[in-house]
Amino acid sequence: MRTWLARLLAASLLLTALRPVAAFAPAPVPAPLPGVAGWLADPSRPDPATTAPAEAARYLAGLSPAERASLVAGFPGVVGNLDGAPVALRYAANAAAGPQVLAYDPRGDGRRVQVVGDLATADRVAVLIPGVDTTAANFATGLGGVLRRAPQWQAEQVWGAAGDPGLAVVAWLGYDPPEGIGLAAVRSDRAVAGAEALLRFLAGLAAVRPSASVVLIGHSYGTLVLAHAAGRLPASVTDLVLLGSPGMDGADADALGHHAGRDARVWTGSAPGDWTRWLPDLRLLGLGHGTNPARTWFGGNRLDTDGVAGHDGYFVPGTPFMRELAAIVADPAAAAGPR
Repeated sequence: MRTWLARLLAASLLLTALRPVAAFAPAPVPAPLPGVAGWLADPSRPDPATTAPAEAARYLAGLSPAERASLVAGFPGVVGNLDGAPVALRYAANAAAGPQVLAYDPRGDGRRVQVVGDLATADRVAVLIPGVDTTAANFATGLGGVLRRAPQWQAEQVWGAAGDPGLAVVAWLGYDPPEGIGLAAVRSDRAVAGAEALLRFLAGLAAVRPSASVVLIGHSYGTLVLAHAAGRLPASVTDLVLLGSPGMDGADADALGHHAGRDARVWTGSAPGDWTRWLPDLRLLGLGHGTNPARTWFGGNRLDTDGVAGHDGYFVPGTPFMRELAAIVADPAAAAGPR
């Protein structure tokens, strides 16, 4: 059965590769955030699209509290999504979207970044990157109303399992995942764009929490975002966790872990019933994602996924997997496995 499925998927990739190039057009780029034009009317303000997060942080640090409050009131869409802005300022700008919302963008399928824990004081930050079909609309409720699929719920489970007041967990929907298991999902365009957004987010995190170490947790297509960000990650990233991955676009554990002059640990988890196990390890003409990190030859440290149900059950509490993940995010020195 699994061999038959792999062959069918391989044939589908080949047939898709023969489609006209016009069919591979990327998702349309949304218009600028509301308020950007007015924000840029003052040339002293940093361009949200091009200014490095560290420069944005310096600009805001040079303003008085009253001036910062005025920007929040006048340009909430800009300040609330400005990487490098202080955490409290972004929360205030996104207050209408809920508590501890670090970014919110309603355009298209939407973007949302939610924090569990105290990011302003955390010395350890876990960033969870979700996969296909995640939108701002189902961010808190889960695709199809299934709560275990919701990034916000997943972040809450990781934070609760760790039990560490020095930890903050960030559910990061800062990119546009593919819709369904179709052409966009077997290509890497969305992951490439997501990697750029993730790197910018991490630079902003470093600007406001320079001493914090970071664990990146990718689930499903979210692991591909990590694959395309690898090699350019900041030195603050100590661990990468790959869960239910469809493949890593040619990267292996060694390539993923080495960045900024250091070696991060790479962890892989694939539940016994996860359908991604049966995807062929193919990458052909830009389609498919190559070796699945669940394979033994990929390398990395393997996590115990016994008791994890299917593709969406990784963050259900009480399993050996969640205990191992909690050890990684809360205290890297206590987690098993070499760096």
